[in-house]
Amino acid sequence: MRKLKFLIAICSVISVFAVSCKQDFLNTKPLDKISSEATWGDGALAEAFIYNVYSFLGYGGFEEQALAAYTDEAMFTHAGRNINTFTEGSETPSNVGWISDTYGWDRMYLAIRQANIAIDRLPTATFTDTDKRDRLLGEAYFLRAYYYQQLVRFYGGVPLIEKPYGLNEDYTLARSSYADCISFIVSDLDKASQLLDGKPTTPGRTTRLAAMALKSRVLLYAASDLHDGPTATANSATLASYANLDLIAYTSGDRASRWAAAKAAAKAVLDEGSGYKLDLSAPVSAEEGTHNYVSIAMGGQSAIGDAAAAVELIFQRTHTALYTQEDGWPLGGIHYGINNGPNGYHNWAGNTPIQQLVDDYEMMDGSKFDWNNPDQAAHPYTNRDPRFDATILHDGSAWKPRPADVVGLDQVNELQTGYYDDGKGGQLNGVDTRESPIENWNGSRTHYYTRKFIDANPALTDNTSSAQVIPWPFIRYTEIVLNYVETCIATGAEAEAKAWLNKIRFRAGMPAITESGADLLKRYQNERRIELVYEEHRYHDARRWMIAEETLGRGIKVIRVEAKLKAGKSALVPYRHDETVYDYTYTVASNTDNETRTWKDKMYYRPISRDEIKRNDKLVQNPGQE
Repeated sequence: MRKLKFLIAICSVISVFAVSCKQDFLNTKPLDKISSEATWGDGALAEAFIYNVYSFLGYGGFEEQALAAYTDEAMFTHAGRNINTFTEGSETPSNVGWISDTYGWDRMYLAIRQANIAIDRLPTATFTDTDKRDRLLGEAYFLRAYYYQQLVRFYGGVPLIEKPYGLNEDYTLARSSYADCISFIVSDLDKASQLLDGKPTTPGRTTRLAAMALKSRVLLYAASDLHDGPTATANSATLASYANLDLIAYTSGDRASRWAAAKAAAKAVLDEGSGYKLDLSAPVSAEEGTHNYVSIAMGGQSAIGDAAAAVELIFQRTHTALYTQEDGWPLGGIHYGINNGPNGYHNWAGNTPIQQLVDDYEMMDGSKFDWNNPDQAAHPYTNRDPRFDATILHDGSAWKPRPADVVGLDQVNELQTGYYDDGKGGQLNGVDTRESPIENWNGSRTHYYTRKFIDANPALTDNTSSAQVIPWPFIRYTEIVLNYVETCIATGAEAEAKAWLNKIRFRAGMPAITESGADLLKRYQNERRIELVYEEHRYHDARRWMIAEETLGRGIKVIRVEAKLKAGKSALVPYRHDETVYDYTYTVASNTDNETRTWKDKMYYRPISRDEIKRNDKLVQNPGQE
């Protein structure tokens, strides 16, 4: 990681990037160094500079290691990636766990440095296209706000730098209060909204609606339990003993006003934008519910879904087949399928669903799944919320055609994550297990694989041809609907909350909810968990609701699937799932192969690294991290 002092002391000579394809504007190649004056005197060069500011978004959430692996959504299959340092609660300022470049301290400040240069120079830019200038300036304000909100939701209040520092300046700066950071971010987003009003819409670039939507998220977080001083300290001794509470929460002011502001911000987006199939008055069929959810996950970019679902995306990270790989190694983006698909397809099983997530999908009638119900325990994947089959691959799931060298082991293209009676007194290991003859080191430890975000196009089968162009949803319309629902619950508008929540459920094929009070809040929280799974929300939601001990703290549960031959039946060769031939049992067990998860209240915030604090002695460490 580059040093912050080095980052903000970068000289004023600016590297600009050329664009080979407008649809692929993040993937740029450096030109020779061009002077500052030339950059801001030419509209195309100024635009290329802003594209470089976008580039700090990276792959979005399509990294090999996903934030989901820090939550009760997923387990990362491969050991030695420094994930357990965090999930086991052993992270310290001197021993920091895995951090993505999409929110890392150093990387975000480098991005902010670039945005600050643009904000400083664009108002006096000499190129004549004023509409372009205003659009670029609006994008710069949005991106600065986005990168700051990434820092704030992982670290709390951070130093607010709003100008490009030059050489030989004092680079040490204290952390601003949480309240001041929120005000700063909202101010930037309001400026972006004004500047971007009426400007073109280009997939991957921000818009007025995106600025409004990010404001909704920021204000929702600000109103939540974790950031209300009295509530946070009442629920955590670690936070209560923190001497600098203003760095992580509001210590004064009216929380009701914060909820009202969050509600108004969300409603403004709902009034100005539109979502996908949110105008239904009754649930669709289960088949259509699954199709709708797959279409949303595909972002309208795959033949297997509905192209109209692209309207759901408010701000996205676009991907194309021309995406530049890092040293030829598929770490994210177009390689999400390789990183997370089954080993029986020569994929790597990266971020696999855990049993707690599977169990939180409701039954089709809206009731909770229950292992104590004999029928449900015998058929745990039947009659579930249609989003389940659109999200998770389990034993017996239909999937893509097998690679040529695996066809002999599976001729019906069904996932094999169990262990099956071979009819000879032994056991046949499923092709997609860790005991498989196909790359067993890449087999799932949970016996599940993620389905969401993987293009099921049958032409994309193995790790030589699985490039896909599915966009990453930084912000989608349904997130804002859920934000609005939460603020309605908090402000007592329960009828409005249920009306909007049921719009989401009807699209998914699920029945209306009727609860009120605390029960309604719980149903909402689970609905948000299911609808936004694997979209980098659960990590933050569990913290801001202060329920992380009940989520990450539950550890990891997995499933073991076994099949015994029925009396008088012969083993199927090659094996296929068949309940007329085999009796299947499903056993839930704990798994501590890579990590033994726990929860400690210091994990509400990531530590500021010891090296960073040594460079800037004005920084105050986060609670429990001293």
